[in-house]
Amino acid sequence: MSHEIRPASARDAEPIASLYLAARRIYLAYAPLSHTEAEVRSWVADILLPAGRTWVVSETIKGPVLGFLSEAPELAEEEGAWIDQLYLHPDHMGRGLGTRLLMHALARLPRPLKLHTFEANAGARRFYERHGFVVQARGDGSGNEEGCPDLLMVLRDKGL
Repeated sequence: MSHEIRPASARDAEPIASLYLAARRIYLAYAPLSHTEAEVRSWVADILLPAGRTWVVSETIKGPVLGFLSEAPELAEEEGAWIDQLYLHPDHMGRGLGTRLLMHALARLPRPLKLHTFEANAGARRFYERHGFVVQARGDGSGNEEGCPDLLMVLRDKGL
């Protein structure tokens, strides 16, 4: 089945927030949410989506959101770009949707491309390593709201 990738719109706020919360509960249960569900929904609607750097994947252009990727604004003092969020609906894992979203980002974003993932998230680490990312640094959790050890992963070349 073919899937569509499109820029997220305001009407995607609730589906994205629900998807994010569901994925966090199932795949990141070790990382406590540092915000209430209402605060997460507000963050998606009022901050994440208005920034204009979030993409969604669905089965059709108007179909339900199956996953999303958000790019972080480039940091002025650094070269390259950041991936801030990449989440898939738990019912749609293992179907190539994460790869589709990542390939969409890789085709457009400059290098180096950076992201953080929790050290305990072995699935995410394997996923990013398959696409050419390498661990550049390890954090003890003091740099994120959840307090969980994390990894800075970097892709320097064009990747797969």
